[in-house]
Amino acid sequence: MKFSVFQISRKGGREKNEDRMGYCYTRESGLFVLADGMGGHPEGEVAAQLALQTISALYQKEARPIVKDVTEFLSSALMAAHHQIIRYASEKGMLDTPRTTLVAAIVQGTSAIWVHCGDSRLYVVRDGELLTRTRDHSYLEQQSAGVIRLDRINRNILFTCLGSPTKPVFDVTGPVTLQQGDKILLCSDGLWGTLNDSDIVRHLSTQSVSDAVPELVEMALRNGGEHSDNVTVIALEWETPDAFESTRGISTDSISDGVFASTIQAGVLETMVDDLDDAAIERSIAEINEAIRRSAARKT
Repeated sequence: MKFSVFQISRKGGREKNEDRMGYCYTRESGLFVLADGMGGHPEGEVAAQLALQTISALYQKEARPIVKDVTEFLSSALMAAHHQIIRYASEKGMLDTPRTTLVAAIVQGTSAIWVHCGDSRLYVVRDGELLTRTRDHSYLEQQSAGVIRLDRINRNILFTCLGSPTKPVFDVTGPVTLQQGDKILLCSDGLWGTLNDSDIVRHLSTQSVSDAVPELVEMALRNGGEHSDNVTVIALEWETPDAFESTRGISTDSISDGVFASTIQAGVLETMVDDLDDAAIERSIAEINEAIRRSAARKT
């Protein structure tokens, strides 16, 4: 498996960055995930971090070296992340729960499958054209798609997310067969909220991901002004085995079976064992919670 990847996250004009992103891979499989902690609710950054950690932990357990049923994995991993956030809020006795959007893609073999909940997006660009993108779980997007018709409501409001007391609504898409040079971009609404889809497609079509992503992020920050949202992007370019040309790319050919690489930093990953079970994840979450508690105590 061969791909080029670039990721960046900027705080923008917000007090803190509640976005999280990262990727993991084995010899034959790659997971790319992004979460945007939701403002208006407490500890959005914790919800986003827990989502990434939970999915990454489950991926390491399952990808040996491939995920056998990607659709089922993405669905169950998303729900597991949701329940971890709910459990975290319950253990802390929180009156309101931390919440986050999520978009995650698994690339293996010659195809990609992804899941999303909320308004963090995934774009696929091929030969200078937008092949597909996710549709936000907002009233505006659903109305424009003809799914619902509502007149008296703020149509930009999301009707689902992880961490909400109600069961998340999510969509799984794919498999999409990848071709040489296909580019996949995952982003928070801080990017697409100030840029047109045509801007995103144009930059991805004419530049490498390592050049396009920083330029797109800077454009979004400028357009957003002094009160711009957090802007987070992770993008990859797929390369077929016989056309690996990127000097910055990743080739997994030299990775041994059973080896797991990740850019997702967290306590969950530090406690990984081959037979990871729910109890191990719970212990890891407890360690994260304790670190958060100590951090909060130092601020008081």
